[in-house]
Amino acid sequence: MTPTSQQLHDWDKHYVWHAFTQMACYEPLIIESAEGCELIDTEGRRLIDGVSSMWCNVHGHRHPTIDAAIQTQLGKVAHVTNLGCSNSTTIQLAKRLAELTPADLDHVFFCSDGASALEVAIKLAFQYWHQCKNPKPQKTSYIGFEDAYHGDTIGTISVGGVDRFNAVFQPLMFPVHRLPIPDRRVPNKETSCQHHLQMLEETLAKHHESIAAVVIEPLVLGAAGMIMQPAGYLRGVRDLTQKYDVLMIADEVAVGMGRTGTMFGCQQEDVVPDILCLGKGLSGGYLPMSAAIATTEIWNAYLGDFAAAKQLCHGHTFGGNPLSAAAAMATLDVFEQEDTLAQLPAKIQRIAQHLSRLAEHPHVGDARQYGMIAAVELVKNHETGEHFPWTERHGHQVCQYALQHGLWIRPLGDVIVIMPPLAVSMEQIDTMCEVIARAVDHVTLSKASRP
Repeated sequence: MTPTSQQLHDWDKHYVWHAFTQMACYEPLIIESAEGCELIDTEGRRLIDGVSSMWCNVHGHRHPTIDAAIQTQLGKVAHVTNLGCSNSTTIQLAKRLAELTPADLDHVFFCSDGASALEVAIKLAFQYWHQCKNPKPQKTSYIGFEDAYHGDTIGTISVGGVDRFNAVFQPLMFPVHRLPIPDRRVPNKETSCQHHLQMLEETLAKHHESIAAVVIEPLVLGAAGMIMQPAGYLRGVRDLTQKYDVLMIADEVAVGMGRTGTMFGCQQEDVVPDILCLGKGLSGGYLPMSAAIATTEIWNAYLGDFAAAKQLCHGHTFGGNPLSAAAAMATLDVFEQEDTLAQLPAKIQRIAQHLSRLAEHPHVGDARQYGMIAAVELVKNHETGEHFPWTERHGHQVCQYALQHGLWIRPLGDVIVIMPPLAVSMEQIDTMCEVIARAVDHVTLSKASRP
Protein backbone atom coordinates (compact mmCIF):
# COMPACT_ATOMS: atom_id res chain seq x y z
CA MET A 1 0.00 0.00 0.00
CA THR A 2 1.37 3.39 -1.00
CA PRO A 3 1.91 5.66 2.02
CA THR A 4 0.08 8.97 2.14
CA SER A 5 1.88 12.30 2.15
CA GLN A 6 1.09 12.69 5.83
CA GLN A 7 2.53 9.27 6.65
CA LEU A 8 5.73 10.09 4.79
CA HIS A 9 5.87 13.41 6.63
CA ASP A 10 5.51 11.69 10.00
CA TRP A 11 7.95 8.88 9.20
CA ASP A 12 10.51 11.39 7.89
CA LYS A 13 10.42 13.30 11.16
CA HIS A 14 10.59 10.16 13.30
CA TYR A 15 12.90 7.72 11.48
CA VAL A 16 15.27 9.78 9.28
CA TRP A 17 18.16 11.61 10.92
CA HIS A 18 18.94 14.48 8.56
CA ALA A 19 22.40 15.99 8.09
CA PHE A 20 23.18 19.33 9.75
CA THR A 21 19.58 19.53 10.93
CA GLN A 22 18.10 20.21 14.35
CA MET A 23 15.46 17.51 14.19
CA ALA A 24 13.31 19.18 16.86
CA CYS A 25 12.79 22.07 14.42
CA TYR A 26 12.67 20.10 11.17
CA GLU A 27 9.72 20.43 8.81
CA PRO A 28 9.86 17.95 5.92
CA LEU A 29 10.10 18.79 2.25
CA ILE A 30 9.64 15.47 0.47
CA ILE A 31 10.62 15.26 -3.18
CA GLU A 32 8.78 12.61 -5.16
CA SER A 33 10.29 13.15 -8.61
CA ALA A 34 12.21 15.62 -10.74
CA GLU A 35 12.49 16.80 -14.31
CA GLY A 36 15.21 18.96 -15.80
CA CYS A 37 16.05 21.72 -13.33
CA GLU A 38 12.84 21.26 -11.35
CA LEU A 39 11.98 19.16 -8.31
CA ILE A 40 8.42 17.88 -7.75
CA ASP A 41 7.26 17.25 -4.18
CA THR A 42 4.64 14.82 -2.91
CA GLU A 43 1.98 17.53 -3.22
CA GLY A 44 2.80 18.06 -6.90
CA ARG A 45 4.54 21.41 -6.44
CA ARG A 46 7.25 22.15 -8.98
CA LEU A 47 10.34 23.86 -7.55
CA ILE A 48 13.36 25.22 -9.38
CA ASP A 49 16.38 23.39 -7.97
CA GLY A 50 18.32 26.54 -7.06
CA VAL A 51 21.16 24.75 -5.29
CA SER A 52 21.58 21.75 -7.59
CA SER A 53 20.47 19.34 -4.87
CA MET A 54 23.37 20.49 -2.68
CA TRP A 55 25.68 21.70 -5.44
CA CYS A 56 25.93 18.39 -7.29
CA ASN A 57 23.41 18.24 -10.14
CA VAL A 58 25.02 19.39 -13.38
CA HIS A 59 22.87 18.66 -16.43
CA GLY A 60 19.47 18.52 -14.76
CA HIS A 61 17.46 15.63 -13.35
CA ARG A 62 16.41 12.65 -15.46
CA HIS A 63 18.72 13.60 -18.31
CA PRO A 64 18.07 10.96 -20.98
CA THR A 65 21.76 10.37 -21.74
CA ILE A 66 22.70 9.76 -18.11
CA ASP A 67 19.55 7.72 -17.42
CA ALA A 68 20.28 5.51 -20.42
CA ALA A 69 23.92 4.98 -19.41
CA ILE A 70 22.89 3.79 -15.95
CA GLN A 71 20.21 1.50 -17.38
CA THR A 72 22.72 0.02 -19.83
CA GLN A 73 25.20 -0.60 -17.03
CA LEU A 74 22.46 -2.26 -14.95
CA GLY A 75 22.16 -4.77 -17.76
CA LYS A 76 25.82 -5.69 -17.25
CA VAL A 77 26.78 -5.47 -13.57
CA ALA A 78 25.81 -3.12 -10.76
CA HIS A 79 28.87 -3.45 -8.56
CA VAL A 80 32.38 -4.86 -8.74
CA THR A 81 34.98 -4.34 -6.03
CA ASN A 82 38.17 -2.57 -7.03
CA LEU A 83 40.25 -4.53 -4.51
CA GLY A 84 42.17 -6.89 -6.76
CA CYS A 85 39.50 -6.56 -9.44
CA SER A 86 38.22 -4.01 -11.93
CA ASN A 87 35.46 -3.11 -14.35
CA SER A 88 35.60 -1.88 -17.93
CA THR A 89 33.40 1.19 -17.31
CA THR A 90 35.45 2.33 -14.33
CA ILE A 91 38.70 1.83 -16.24
CA GLN A 92 37.45 3.97 -19.13
CA LEU A 93 36.36 6.70 -16.71
CA ALA A 94 39.80 6.78 -15.06
CA LYS A 95 41.48 7.13 -18.46
CA ARG A 96 39.07 9.87 -19.48
CA LEU A 97 39.64 11.85 -16.27
CA ALA A 98 43.40 11.54 -16.74
CA GLU A 99 43.06 12.96 -20.23
CA LEU A 100 40.73 15.73 -19.08
CA THR A 101 42.69 16.95 -16.06
CA PRO A 102 45.73 19.17 -16.68
CA ALA A 103 49.37 18.04 -16.93
CA ASP A 104 50.17 14.64 -15.41
CA LEU A 105 47.25 14.25 -13.03
CA ASP A 106 46.92 10.74 -14.42
CA HIS A 107 46.21 8.42 -11.50
CA VAL A 108 42.70 8.15 -10.11
CA PHE A 109 41.71 6.76 -6.71
CA PHE A 110 37.92 6.40 -6.66
CA CYS A 111 35.89 7.02 -3.49
CA SER A 112 32.25 7.48 -2.57
CA ASP A 113 31.98 11.16 -1.57
CA GLY A 114 33.97 14.36 -1.30
CA ALA A 115 35.09 13.85 2.29
CA SER A 116 36.40 10.39 1.37
CA ALA A 117 38.41 11.84 -1.51
CA LEU A 118 39.97 14.45 0.79
CA GLU A 119 40.72 11.81 3.42
CA VAL A 120 42.56 9.83 0.75
CA ALA A 121 44.47 12.93 -0.36
CA ILE A 122 45.58 13.66 3.22
CA LYS A 123 46.87 10.09 3.55
CA LEU A 124 48.50 10.13 0.12
CA ALA A 125 50.47 13.25 1.01
CA PHE A 126 51.54 11.88 4.39
CA GLN A 127 52.76 8.53 3.05
CA TYR A 128 54.35 10.10 -0.03
CA TRP A 129 56.96 11.86 2.08
CA HIS A 130 57.88 8.56 3.76
CA GLN A 131 58.67 6.74 0.53
CA CYS A 132 59.46 9.23 -2.23
CA LYS A 133 62.93 9.34 -3.84
CA ASN A 134 64.22 11.68 -1.14
CA PRO A 135 62.16 10.73 1.91
CA LYS A 136 61.26 13.40 4.44
CA PRO A 137 59.29 11.50 7.08
CA GLN A 138 59.26 14.54 9.35
CA LYS A 139 56.68 16.09 7.02
CA THR A 140 53.60 15.15 9.00
CA SER A 141 51.59 18.37 9.39
CA TYR A 142 49.30 20.39 7.13
CA ILE A 143 48.27 23.95 6.38
CA GLY A 144 44.53 24.55 6.38
CA PHE A 145 42.45 27.71 6.21
CA GLU A 146 39.98 29.40 8.50
CA ASP A 147 36.36 28.70 7.52
CA ALA A 148 37.40 26.07 4.96
CA TYR A 149 35.23 22.97 4.67
CA HIS A 150 36.52 19.66 3.33
CA GLY A 151 34.07 17.15 4.82
CA ASP A 152 33.09 15.60 8.14
CA THR A 153 35.58 12.80 8.74
CA ILE A 154 38.15 13.29 11.51
CA GLY A 155 40.88 14.04 8.97
CA THR A 156 38.83 16.50 6.96
CA ILE A 157 37.49 18.42 9.94
CA SER A 158 41.07 18.67 11.19
CA VAL A 159 42.25 20.44 8.04
CA GLY A 160 38.93 22.29 7.79
CA GLY A 161 38.18 25.40 9.76
CA VAL A 162 34.44 25.83 10.32
CA ASP A 163 34.32 26.10 14.11
CA ARG A 164 30.55 25.82 14.39
CA PHE A 165 30.73 22.38 12.78
CA ASN A 166 33.88 21.13 14.50
CA ALA A 167 34.07 22.60 18.00
CA VAL A 168 32.59 19.62 19.83
CA PHE A 169 35.07 17.26 18.13
CA GLN A 170 38.25 19.21 18.99
CA PRO A 171 39.66 16.44 21.22
CA LEU A 172 39.57 14.06 18.25
CA MET A 173 41.26 16.38 15.75
CA PHE A 174 44.96 16.62 14.89
CA PRO A 175 46.55 20.09 14.96
CA VAL A 176 47.27 22.01 11.75
CA HIS A 177 48.76 25.36 10.82
CA ARG A 178 45.61 27.39 10.17
CA LEU A 179 45.69 30.65 8.23
CA PRO A 180 43.08 33.23 7.22
CA ILE A 181 42.25 33.47 3.55
CA PRO A 182 41.78 36.72 1.61
CA ASP A 183 38.24 37.80 0.91
CA ARG A 184 37.30 39.58 -2.30
CA ARG A 185 34.81 41.71 -0.35
CA VAL A 186 37.55 43.78 1.34
CA PRO A 187 38.29 47.25 -0.11
CA ASN A 188 41.97 46.71 -0.99
CA LYS A 189 41.76 43.41 -2.83
CA GLU A 190 45.28 43.40 -4.26
CA THR A 191 46.82 44.43 -0.95
CA SER A 192 44.81 41.76 0.84
CA CYS A 193 45.94 39.09 -1.61
CA GLN A 194 49.61 39.94 -1.19
CA HIS A 195 49.24 40.25 2.58
CA HIS A 196 47.79 36.77 2.87
CA LEU A 197 50.34 35.26 0.51
CA GLN A 198 53.02 36.83 2.68
CA MET A 199 51.45 35.19 5.75
CA LEU A 200 51.49 31.86 3.95
CA GLU A 201 55.12 32.31 2.94
CA GLU A 202 56.14 33.18 6.49
CA THR A 203 54.49 29.99 7.73
CA LEU A 204 56.10 27.90 5.01
CA ALA A 205 59.52 29.46 5.54
CA LYS A 206 59.35 28.62 9.24
CA HIS A 207 57.68 25.20 9.12
CA HIS A 208 58.09 23.76 5.59
CA GLU A 209 60.36 20.97 6.79
CA SER A 210 57.47 19.53 8.79
CA ILE A 211 54.57 20.37 6.42
CA ALA A 212 53.33 17.65 4.09
CA ALA A 213 50.67 19.64 2.19
CA VAL A 214 48.53 22.72 1.89
CA VAL A 215 44.82 21.85 1.59
CA ILE A 216 42.71 24.48 -0.16
CA GLU A 217 39.34 25.04 -1.77
CA PRO A 218 40.32 26.79 -5.02
CA LEU A 219 38.70 30.19 -5.71
CA VAL A 220 35.61 29.78 -3.49
CA LEU A 221 35.18 28.68 0.12
CA GLY A 222 31.79 26.99 -0.07
CA ALA A 223 30.43 26.29 3.42
CA ALA A 224 32.07 29.48 4.70
CA GLY A 225 29.36 31.36 2.81
CA MET A 226 30.67 31.29 -0.77
CA ILE A 227 33.68 33.46 0.05
CA MET A 228 35.46 34.35 -3.20
CA GLN A 229 39.24 34.66 -3.24
CA PRO A 230 40.87 37.57 -5.11
CA ALA A 231 42.46 36.97 -8.50
CA GLY A 232 46.00 35.68 -8.23
CA TYR A 233 45.73 34.14 -4.78
CA LEU A 234 45.43 30.53 -5.95
CA ARG A 235 48.33 30.99 -8.35
CA GLY A 236 50.37 32.46 -5.51
CA VAL A 237 49.62 29.49 -3.25
CA ARG A 238 50.78 27.07 -5.93
CA ASP A 239 54.00 29.01 -6.48
CA LEU A 240 54.78 29.05 -2.77
CA THR A 241 54.11 25.36 -2.26
CA GLN A 242 56.51 24.57 -5.09
CA LYS A 243 59.10 26.99 -3.73
CA TYR A 244 59.07 25.33 -0.30
CA ASP A 245 58.67 21.72 -1.45
CA VAL A 246 55.18 21.22 -0.01
CA LEU A 247 52.37 19.36 -1.77
CA MET A 248 49.15 21.14 -2.79
CA ILE A 249 45.80 19.39 -2.41
CA ALA A 250 43.00 21.11 -4.34
CA ASP A 251 39.51 20.39 -3.03
CA GLU A 252 37.35 20.85 -6.13
CA VAL A 253 34.43 18.82 -4.83
CA ALA A 254 32.22 21.92 -5.05
CA VAL A 255 33.98 24.13 -7.64
CA GLY A 256 34.88 21.43 -10.16
CA MET A 257 32.86 20.08 -13.08
CA GLY A 258 32.20 23.42 -14.74
CA ARG A 259 30.97 25.48 -11.79
CA THR A 260 33.47 28.30 -12.28
CA GLY A 261 33.11 28.39 -16.07
CA THR A 262 35.99 26.02 -16.77
CA MET A 263 35.89 22.29 -16.16
CA PHE A 264 38.15 22.64 -13.13
CA GLY A 265 38.51 25.72 -10.95
CA CYS A 266 42.31 25.45 -10.94
CA GLN A 267 42.29 26.09 -14.69
CA GLN A 268 41.12 29.66 -14.01
CA GLU A 269 44.66 30.49 -12.85
CA ASP A 270 46.61 27.83 -14.76
CA VAL A 271 47.32 25.86 -11.59
CA VAL A 272 48.15 22.15 -11.46
CA PRO A 273 47.91 20.77 -7.91
CA ASP A 274 49.67 17.61 -6.78
CA ILE A 275 46.33 16.04 -5.87
CA LEU A 276 42.97 17.11 -7.30
CA CYS A 277 39.83 15.99 -5.48
CA LEU A 278 36.50 15.76 -7.29
CA GLY A 279 33.01 14.76 -6.13
CA LYS A 280 29.42 16.03 -6.24
CA GLY A 281 29.04 16.78 -9.96
CA LEU A 282 31.43 14.02 -11.06
CA SER A 283 28.47 11.68 -11.64
CA GLY A 284 26.21 14.54 -12.70
CA GLY A 285 24.79 14.49 -9.18
CA TYR A 286 23.20 11.10 -9.81
CA LEU A 287 25.16 8.60 -7.72
CA PRO A 288 27.82 8.70 -5.00
CA MET A 289 31.25 9.00 -6.57
CA SER A 290 34.39 11.00 -5.92
CA ALA A 291 38.04 10.81 -6.85
CA ALA A 292 41.48 11.81 -5.64
CA ILE A 293 43.61 12.30 -8.75
CA ALA A 294 47.38 12.34 -8.23
CA THR A 295 50.40 13.24 -10.34
CA THR A 296 52.77 10.62 -11.70
CA GLU A 297 55.43 11.70 -9.18
CA ILE A 298 53.14 10.76 -6.30
CA TRP A 299 52.05 7.56 -8.04
CA ASN A 300 55.66 6.47 -8.54
CA ALA A 301 56.37 6.81 -4.82
CA TYR A 302 53.87 4.02 -4.19
CA LEU A 303 55.39 1.54 -6.64
CA GLY A 304 57.67 -1.31 -5.57
CA ASP A 305 57.78 -5.05 -5.06
CA PHE A 306 55.48 -6.77 -2.60
CA ALA A 307 58.06 -6.85 0.17
CA ALA A 308 58.51 -3.06 0.01
CA ALA A 309 54.92 -2.62 1.28
CA LYS A 310 54.53 0.78 -0.41
CA GLN A 311 50.87 0.39 -1.34
CA LEU A 312 48.24 2.77 0.02
CA CYS A 313 46.29 0.85 2.66
CA HIS A 314 42.99 2.58 2.12
CA GLY A 315 39.83 1.60 0.29
CA HIS A 316 36.08 1.88 0.00
CA THR A 317 33.61 -0.93 -0.65
CA PHE A 318 31.89 1.05 -3.39
CA GLY A 319 34.96 2.85 -4.73
CA GLY A 320 34.82 2.85 -8.52
CA ASN A 321 31.26 1.50 -8.57
CA PRO A 322 30.30 0.72 -12.21
CA LEU A 323 26.87 2.38 -12.01
CA SER A 324 28.44 5.58 -10.69
CA ALA A 325 31.18 5.34 -13.30
CA ALA A 326 28.58 4.97 -16.05
CA ALA A 327 26.81 8.09 -14.79
CA ALA A 328 30.13 9.96 -14.72
CA MET A 329 31.03 8.87 -18.24
CA ALA A 330 27.63 10.03 -19.48
CA THR A 331 28.02 13.32 -17.61
CA LEU A 332 31.25 13.96 -19.50
CA ASP A 333 29.52 12.95 -22.74
CA VAL A 334 26.81 15.55 -22.14
CA PHE A 335 29.42 18.26 -21.55
CA GLU A 336 30.67 17.53 -25.06
CA GLN A 337 27.35 16.87 -26.79
CA GLU A 338 25.63 19.98 -25.45
CA ASP A 339 28.75 22.15 -25.45
CA THR A 340 27.91 22.98 -21.84
CA LEU A 341 30.90 25.16 -21.03
CA ALA A 342 30.31 27.34 -24.10
CA GLN A 343 26.74 27.99 -22.90
CA LEU A 344 27.85 29.30 -19.52
CA PRO A 345 29.15 32.85 -20.22
CA ALA A 346 25.68 34.13 -21.14
CA LYS A 347 24.14 32.50 -18.05
CA ILE A 348 26.91 33.85 -15.84
CA GLN A 349 26.28 37.33 -17.20
CA ARG A 350 22.52 37.05 -16.63
CA ILE A 351 23.07 36.10 -12.97
CA ALA A 352 25.52 39.01 -12.65
CA GLN A 353 22.88 41.45 -13.90
CA HIS A 354 20.45 40.33 -11.22
CA LEU A 355 23.16 40.45 -8.55
CA SER A 356 24.08 44.02 -9.45
CA ARG A 357 20.53 45.08 -8.61
CA LEU A 358 20.39 43.02 -5.43
CA ALA A 359 23.69 44.52 -4.28
CA GLU A 360 21.96 47.90 -3.86
CA HIS A 361 19.34 46.54 -1.47
CA PRO A 362 19.45 48.20 1.98
CA HIS A 363 19.72 44.79 3.64
CA VAL A 364 22.25 43.18 1.29
CA GLY A 365 25.82 43.54 2.43
CA ASP A 366 27.34 41.80 -0.57
CA ALA A 367 26.22 40.03 -3.73
CA ARG A 368 29.12 37.99 -5.06
CA GLN A 369 29.73 35.55 -7.89
CA TYR A 370 32.31 33.26 -9.45
CA GLY A 371 30.99 31.67 -12.61
CA MET A 372 27.80 29.78 -11.84
CA ILE A 373 28.33 30.14 -8.09
CA ALA A 374 26.69 33.15 -6.44
CA ALA A 375 25.70 34.35 -2.98
CA VAL A 376 23.65 37.15 -1.46
CA GLU A 377 24.65 38.14 2.07
CA LEU A 378 21.93 39.64 4.24
CA VAL A 379 22.82 42.37 6.73
CA LYS A 380 20.94 44.61 9.10
CA ASN A 381 22.64 47.71 7.73
CA HIS A 382 23.96 48.00 4.17
CA GLU A 383 26.21 50.94 4.99
CA THR A 384 27.92 49.55 8.10
CA GLY A 385 27.72 45.85 7.27
CA GLU A 386 26.18 45.10 10.66
CA HIS A 387 24.64 41.64 10.65
CA PHE A 388 21.26 40.52 11.92
CA PRO A 389 21.34 38.42 15.09
CA TRP A 390 21.99 34.88 13.85
CA THR A 391 19.18 33.51 16.01
CA GLU A 392 16.62 35.39 13.91
CA ARG A 393 17.46 33.18 10.92
CA HIS A 394 16.81 35.71 8.19
CA GLY A 395 18.44 33.45 5.61
CA HIS A 396 16.10 30.62 6.56
CA GLN A 397 13.11 32.95 6.32
CA VAL A 398 14.14 34.02 2.80
CA CYS A 399 14.41 30.38 1.75
CA GLN A 400 11.02 29.55 3.24
CA TYR A 401 9.44 32.41 1.28
CA ALA A 402 11.18 31.16 -1.87
CA LEU A 403 9.85 27.65 -1.25
CA GLN A 404 6.31 29.00 -1.21
CA HIS A 405 6.98 30.69 -4.56
CA GLY A 406 8.44 27.82 -6.56
CA LEU A 407 12.15 27.88 -5.65
CA TRP A 408 14.19 25.47 -3.53
CA ILE A 409 17.31 27.06 -2.04
CA ARG A 410 19.20 26.49 1.20
CA PRO A 411 21.08 29.19 3.12
CA LEU A 412 24.44 29.25 4.85
CA GLY A 413 23.40 31.28 7.86
CA ASP A 414 22.33 34.65 6.43
CA VAL A 415 24.01 33.97 3.09
CA ILE A 416 21.63 32.95 0.31
CA VAL A 417 23.35 30.52 -2.05
CA ILE A 418 22.55 30.57 -5.77
CA MET A 419 24.02 27.50 -7.47
CA PRO A 420 21.61 25.97 -10.01
CA PRO A 421 22.44 23.14 -12.40
CA LEU A 422 24.59 24.27 -15.32
CA ALA A 423 21.64 23.32 -17.54
CA VAL A 424 19.43 26.04 -16.01
CA SER A 425 17.62 28.15 -18.61
CA MET A 426 17.70 31.93 -18.88
CA GLU A 427 14.03 32.03 -17.91
CA GLN A 428 14.69 29.94 -14.83
CA ILE A 429 17.59 32.21 -13.87
CA ASP A 430 15.27 35.21 -14.12
CA THR A 431 12.56 33.52 -12.07
CA MET A 432 15.02 32.32 -9.45
CA CYS A 433 16.66 35.71 -8.95
CA GLU A 434 13.36 37.60 -9.00
CA VAL A 435 11.92 35.30 -6.32
CA ILE A 436 15.02 35.82 -4.18
CA ALA A 437 14.73 39.59 -4.57
CA ARG A 438 11.09 39.50 -3.49
CA ALA A 439 11.96 37.19 -0.62
CA VAL A 440 14.68 39.53 0.64
CA ASP A 441 12.19 42.41 0.52
CA HIS A 442 9.52 40.40 2.29
CA VAL A 443 11.79 39.27 5.13
CA THR A 444 14.08 42.23 5.71
CA LEU A 445 11.67 45.11 5.08
CA SER A 446 8.92 43.68 7.28
CA LYS A 447 8.10 45.54 10.46
CA ALA A 448 9.74 42.81 12.53
CA SER A 449 13.10 43.46 10.86
CA ARG A 450 13.13 47.21 11.21
CA PRO A 451 15.10 48.76 14.05
